[in-house]
Amino acid sequence: MTKKDSSTEIEASEIVTQYDEDGNLNSKLRSLKGAAARIISIVAVLMSLFHLYTAFFGVFESILQRSAHLAFALILTFAIYKPSKKAVKNESIPWYDWLFMILSIACYSYYVMNAQVISSRMSYIEPLSMLEITIGIVSGLLLIEATRRVIGNTLVLIIFICLVYGIFGHLITGELSHREFTAMWIVDHLFYTVTGIFSVPLGVSATFIFLFILFGKFLEVSGAGQFFIDLSVAGMGKYRGGPAKTAIVASSILGTISGSAVANTVTTGAFTIPLMKKTGYKSHFAAAVEAVSSTGGQIMPPIMGASAFIIASYLGVPYMDIAVAAIIPAVLYYCCLYFQVDLRAKRLGLNGLKKEDLPKVSTVLKTGFMFFVPLVVIVVMLASGTSPMRAGLFSIGVTIVVAAFKKSTRLSFSKMYKALDLGARAAVETAVACAASGFIIGIIGLTGIGLKFSGMIIDISGGILIVTLIFTMITSIILGMGLPTVAAYIVQVPLTIPALIALGVSPLAAHMFVFYFAALSAITPPVALAAFAAAGLSGSDPMKTGMTAVRLGLAAFIVPYMFVYGETLLLVGDAPHIILSVITSIIGIIGVACAAEGWLLRNALWYERIILFIGAILMINPGIVTDLIGFAILALVFFYQKFNPKSTSVEHTISS
Repeated sequence: MTKKDSSTEIEASEIVTQYDEDGNLNSKLRSLKGAAARIISIVAVLMSLFHLYTAFFGVFESILQRSAHLAFALILTFAIYKPSKKAVKNESIPWYDWLFMILSIACYSYYVMNAQVISSRMSYIEPLSMLEITIGIVSGLLLIEATRRVIGNTLVLIIFICLVYGIFGHLITGELSHREFTAMWIVDHLFYTVTGIFSVPLGVSATFIFLFILFGKFLEVSGAGQFFIDLSVAGMGKYRGGPAKTAIVASSILGTISGSAVANTVTTGAFTIPLMKKTGYKSHFAAAVEAVSSTGGQIMPPIMGASAFIIASYLGVPYMDIAVAAIIPAVLYYCCLYFQVDLRAKRLGLNGLKKEDLPKVSTVLKTGFMFFVPLVVIVVMLASGTSPMRAGLFSIGVTIVVAAFKKSTRLSFSKMYKALDLGARAAVETAVACAASGFIIGIIGLTGIGLKFSGMIIDISGGILIVTLIFTMITSIILGMGLPTVAAYIVQVPLTIPALIALGVSPLAAHMFVFYFAALSAITPPVALAAFAAAGLSGSDPMKTGMTAVRLGLAAFIVPYMFVYGETLLLVGDAPHIILSVITSIIGIIGVACAAEGWLLRNALWYERIILFIGAILMINPGIVTDLIGFAILALVFFYQKFNPKSTSVEHTISS
């Protein structure tokens, strides 16, 4: 990687840290210097080494593993996250955050040291001592403050509402009322069992997710990120709209590794957005392409985002089952984006990059072909039934080995130290989000509100599945606007997913439906962080970029409904039906792209776009009758344009 490339990545990482939930550039992180920076760096490396140790020798007892993981995350949170945007101290840690760090160590060390005793005690029957109650309350307050800093006020508000309901819900009359719980009972349930803070999401974060985040950082430090970008440019740059297609390919690869839509947007966008603008794309369109491409990385197998591991844990199935089920929806997502980019380039008369500006594929492969090896290893191991934790561990080892073959990519001690440091810091958000979600999971389980809420959803929707799906979609997107994808998904697991399952939706389809829409919040205004981050790089209007991103990601808003009504798109069923569904869905997606861009063989008139969209939806919807009708409609528009080559104002049709 060149010096210029490194500086680009530094600038990109700075942009990631500067975006707040309103899409404004406003750093939440401190830029520590001196002794404090060295101490926190050591803590981060120790966190990574702890997880590597447990991945190699086996995880500890649940509460010990999870409490140690969370203790590290809280120490890093109070060290590197400022208490507010206006906080003055940026290069040192103020006294109160040192106090919070000491309290975090003291409280969560209690769980680490007494994990065996806590696990074997009879919960709710053996009373907690005053010390245990105090430790539970202080631990909770520390976690809530960490959540406020890392995730934002939205999740804190939801936690507050849940706690108030758990304490005072018995005073409510009617269906939402529950039995009275003492403060000791609530603390016991939340902090001394594995059904609250230390529940499944934190367990997945403390094992699978951390290793995959760390794997991504080792790839990043070794230069794999730049290799995949260069390879995308070499392979796609020569075609019309080449830079935009480069963004699609590069972001789909890097996004599936990083699992963060915003981080991926600014990393690849720092390179692809200027190229897109240079070849003729408008700034808002270029930014939207990058945002949609990067967001799709969360649903792109084989690695996907952190939520996929949690879905597998909730369903009790191998992670690879989730990755396989996500293949076709991800393909449809990127097909729609690719064809929209291609049609826009055709309509604008854009060409690819000049030959002299393109690196040769063979040359790029020579410099980094070995980076495919860790990806192949991780896929093969997951497919063979190896645990994700062990697969992540081996992939890190393979990355170190293959990077050693070239001097430019070789991981020195300092580079490995940096990867360990960055990996721990990158895992903080997921760890805090998963732990904080335990408040909600715990209260829902304690009060039984989950089943009641699901019943209310069914009653409101009249038991009509499509209405319930729409309610669930809106809820997922709204939660995702203020929460990371993983948290937005976890919150809904006990609330909306049971309602979908009660109406006949398979558990796999129900979980995937919620997960997809939680991920899509990154490109859905009014709070679309990936789109806003891309707008910051391109200098475009954030809201206009967000609206353009919604249009480019249109397929993603349609496909989840399709796999609910036809699970063949999740590769469930016999081969002939799956193949037919895939073929017709791809044709339908091309129709969606044509309708969205207003171009098939020529500029499409407004009524042609409507007809194209209707035909496309019928093609995507599984079923012989709908497929035949949809195909006939699309064919009708095709031949109508072929024999009526009218020209409309290009300027008018591309003004959007």
